[in-house]
Amino acid sequence: MPDQWVFPGGRVDRADGYAMAASELRPHVNRRLVNTTSAHRARALAMAAVRETFEETGLILGRPLEKLPERIAPSWAPFYQAGFAPALDTLEYVYRAVTPPFRSIRFNARFFLADGTNLDGKLQGDGELLNLAWVPLPEAIELPTPPIQQIVLEALPGLVDQEGRVRQLRRVPVRIMRHGRRRLEYE
Repeated sequence: MPDQWVFPGGRVDRADGYAMAASELRPHVNRRLVNTTSAHRARALAMAAVRETFEETGLILGRPLEKLPERIAPSWAPFYQAGFAPALDTLEYVYRAVTPPFRSIRFNARFFLADGTNLDGKLQGDGELLNLAWVPLPEAIELPTPPIQQIVLEALPGLVDQEGRVRQLRRVPVRIMRHGRRRLEYE
């Protein structure tokens, strides 16, 4: 997406469902995700978010490893070799978006939020994303972004408290098209 500010993200790899984590999803996050997918897929979605963030930004959402896993998928090797295992208990599931059926490229995206103080590493790109920067939320809302990202950004102020800590959500917003109309539902 040239000339757009975008969140790090991507698709779930097969290895994401099996890779070792330092901690698992908190029960309320897991419960919300398994409303619309299997428990295995819910964990894989969270693992993919951690992996993609690391690949695209150099930032690690994890805890120090005590020892390397015996089996490491190639997609996870750089993360573990950095000395960390994913910390899934630091993620909050905050939004879901499903593309309209008439779009040629479809997605069913889950958006996660994590407190930046839980990150290790140095903000640096892998060439996929350029001009990486931390941007305060009010400024981020004003940047040129894809439409769904704009919707998620505008929802975020209600998802964090005044100290910037992520609030637990009672319901997760879902942007979806039903009967020819775009709707906002909750799960």
